[in-house]
Amino acid sequence: MRYVIIGAGAVGGTIGVRLTEAGHDVTLVARGPHLAAIRAHGLTLTTPDGEYTARLPAVGDPASADPASAGSTSAGSTSADAASAGQASVGAAASEPVGGDASRNGAAGLRLTPDTVLILAVKSQDTEAALRSWADLPVVGGGTAAQRLPLLTAQNGVANERAAARLFDRVYPVTVWLPATHLEPGRVVANGHPYSGMLHLGVFPSGTDETAEQIGADLVASRILAPVRADAMRWKYGKLLRNLGNGIEALFGRSAGAGPAPHADLFEAVRVEGEAVLTAAGISYTSGAEEAAERGDQVQAVPVGGGQRQGGSTWQSLARDAGSAETDYLNGEIVLLGRLHGVPTPVNAAVQRAVRRAVRERIPAGGFPRAELDVLLR
Repeated sequence: MRYVIIGAGAVGGTIGVRLTEAGHDVTLVARGPHLAAIRAHGLTLTTPDGEYTARLPAVGDPASADPASAGSTSAGSTSADAASAGQASVGAAASEPVGGDASRNGAAGLRLTPDTVLILAVKSQDTEAALRSWADLPVVGGGTAAQRLPLLTAQNGVANERAAARLFDRVYPVTVWLPATHLEPGRVVANGHPYSGMLHLGVFPSGTDETAEQIGADLVASRILAPVRADAMRWKYGKLLRNLGNGIEALFGRSAGAGPAPHADLFEAVRVEGEAVLTAAGISYTSGAEEAAERGDQVQAVPVGGGQRQGGSTWQSLARDAGSAETDYLNGEIVLLGRLHGVPTPVNAAVQRAVRRAVRERIPAGGFPRAELDVLLR
């Protein structure tokens, strides 16, 4: 199988480099300075075991009109492979790919073969745009990506699968437990050890198949655990509950030392509201104990380069001044379900609004005043 990683940030970058190290064909999809850095110097993954730089193909958003986003290669091939096959290397002018007109898509020569797997690893707020960019791309031999290729949703939240299933025939939910950080162009730090992460996957809305099993085997061989589960969405809803604290961490930061976690009352409140909402909606979810037992000591967050991981995905969005955050699809999901099922969710709503304000006013990660959140709770 060949892999196209749509969103080569902390999660996507780690998956991409690990698959490459194991000998799989991988193409990364990135944007802006991160894309430029990968093309110029490769993607560097720093882990507890060492530092690895993977020189692998990278392209931009197929819908982008920016020539700098264009690449030309078969999905997963190296620039050298593309050149030897008579194609332009990544970043050069494109020839028309077999099975589709390159002028109708901004992929500029990226050839999607029938054995390609798409791994969607963008933040949830970017899902709709990414799906529109990729769904109608041609596949060698006929048909489109949405018709023929498996799409894995390696993302936080539970709204991505429904959005993907509106366009793609084959959607595979992925629950992401992968402690990693992306703050600098061309660099990702992955703290997981001895495995970089654990990705539960299955078929949407439920079930498993041979494709999921094969992808799972590829991931395990790449130092990423990948249990295949018929109830993959149950694991995603359990992870949603764990992610409700992401916004709190982004707003106020982590504890600097031992002792009670700061703002523990907020972490408890968003979890209690979340569980009440899922129960009212009749949605099953994994428990924290079940999740911990599954991971055991196989994915431990180990300091890299002498420092602890500073924060999760929402914290990183504020730290990078990314201009958006996924809180609308985490705490906002609980708020939505609460409104639909008559369950009050004041703390999740306050956290959601506070993070939106932090993004809008460019308040740095960890710099939001607690008193301001308390005002939202009144």
